[in-house]
Amino acid sequence: MATTHASGVPATLAAHLPTGLLIGGHWQHASGGATFPVRDPATGHELFDVADATPDDGLAALTAAHEAFPAWRATAPRVRAELLRAVYERVMARIDDFAALITAEGGKPLAESRAEVAYGADYVRWYSEQAVRINGLARTAPSGANRQVVLQRGVGPALLITPWNFPLAMATRKIAPALAAGCTVVVKPAGLTPLTTALFAEVVRSELADRGLPTGVVNVVPTSSSSRLSGPMLADPRLRKLSFTGSTEVGRVLLREAAQGVLRTSMELGGNAPFLVFEDADVPAAVEGAVAAKMRNAGQTCVAANRFLVHESVAAEFSAGLADAFDRLVVGPGSAPGVTVGPLIEEAAVERVAEVVAEAVDGGARVATGGDRPDRRALPGHFFNPTVLTDVDPESRAVREEVFGPVAPVVTFGSEDEALDLANSTEFGLVAYAYTRDVSRVFRVAERIESGMLGVNRGMVSDASAPFGGVKSSGLGREGGEAGIEEYLESVYVAL
Repeated sequence: MATTHASGVPATLAAHLPTGLLIGGHWQHASGGATFPVRDPATGHELFDVADATPDDGLAALTAAHEAFPAWRATAPRVRAELLRAVYERVMARIDDFAALITAEGGKPLAESRAEVAYGADYVRWYSEQAVRINGLARTAPSGANRQVVLQRGVGPALLITPWNFPLAMATRKIAPALAAGCTVVVKPAGLTPLTTALFAEVVRSELADRGLPTGVVNVVPTSSSSRLSGPMLADPRLRKLSFTGSTEVGRVLLREAAQGVLRTSMELGGNAPFLVFEDADVPAAVEGAVAAKMRNAGQTCVAANRFLVHESVAAEFSAGLADAFDRLVVGPGSAPGVTVGPLIEEAAVERVAEVVAEAVDGGARVATGGDRPDRRALPGHFFNPTVLTDVDPESRAVREEVFGPVAPVVTFGSEDEALDLANSTEFGLVAYAYTRDVSRVFRVAERIESGMLGVNRGMVSDASAPFGGVKSSGLGREGGEAGIEEYLESVYVAL
């Protein structure tokens, strides 16, 4: 039987897990020698110590990316494509290693972690196929006076800042199109979950080395303080692109800093997704979709349904069905058999969720199920029970703010117009969900909803081949699909 490290990951993986900085193709200690701990959210126990990058380390990583860029951009698209395809295959061959690591540092159930590996790897496969489809344009001007050639080329070294909730998928969604476009990258993974990203970077580094390709194409600089690292890099003229996934508050700060260098930016920011259930909906299907839209990673996703807007004629049926479905979920450590809901990422997240629920109840909401944390003697980690709230005030924090936890507040509406007004009454616009059998209504909702994505009669929308991103305060640009690679390309017009 294979042995495991205290973290729950295979002992052989733990023994060779990179925990340093990847700069110029070499793993190394932080220049100051400092480290920070990565903890298991199911227990609070320390798993590994990771090198804590300094601003000088960040600039060294940028130097490596800058020096590797000319050779990488000149590398034939077919070679870049074959590299990415090989990386995809190596990741899928190690799906169990990656899944165990995602669960250990992020807490999600192993089944969800395996799904993330497949989803994240699919971005690598998709962009391996897109690398050879970066096309320019040649045509004659309408006046006939000249011919026009438009070339596309990689924008340059890119800083990629990834969130903690999908440590593989959010890294691959940025790294894969950047590499396919001919860009080099510096990755700043979230301090809460840097290990999965480091393992992926090692797969890429190894494949680059095996093929004799530039060593500084992918660099990784984990840190416990993102702001001290990003500031100097954003001020450096060698950096030409910033991609960030995280909160709107931090995104605004980064945009201000990026503006000084007029950097290309991609921003996937906060959400407050409405989940609309109309009077003609298939209510059992809507309940099933609601569980999928709300409870993946215990509600800790940017596309999690946050507000359940339900027609008054089906609200009782939907709420009862959702509460019953939540009651059947199993809360516990992600590595335990049968668990379907893991812990929240840290204790501060539990405290915030509990506060939001308490304020909603004080404002007249009723707890249909959940509403508290499990017995800490049985589950000492950062857990909160799946919660359904009914009779919720639309002005409560549970509705106005992104909860980022396993809480489903139900608000009723009486008409389609009222539903859309409620759905759009937020500064955010990442994704929305709608359940209805009326095809005409689908198009009316699609035309009026203020979000970058819409799931119709389904609780999941993400796909490597589709453009992912939002409107309003939910961000700029798109990741995934053809649009995702355009974020890393610049056009050069040549008049002949």
